Amino acid sequence: MADTLTVTDMNIITIIKQILGFYLEGFQSMKVGRRLWAIIAIKFIVFFLVMKWLFFPNYLEENFSNDTQRAEHVMKHLNLEDN
Repeated sequence: MADTLTVTDMNIITIIKQILGFYLEGFQSMKVGRRLWAIIAIKFIVFFLVMKWLFFPNYLEENFSNDTQRAEHVMKHLNLEDN
């Protein structure tokens, strides 16, 4: 029982350091897992870039030719009064 650690025995920073050390050691000793995590990261990056490109087009740049028009449009839609 003397070897068990509780939050009252250790401060939170030491606990976080131990958790990070645990994961760091696990990632460093991986062989196949490292490659799989790289594939997952690449897939996420590609997925979010495609999602941004397909579903979040640059509305202001496509519909207005200069910054003044864009600013007027934004101010018009940010204004709480009905115009």
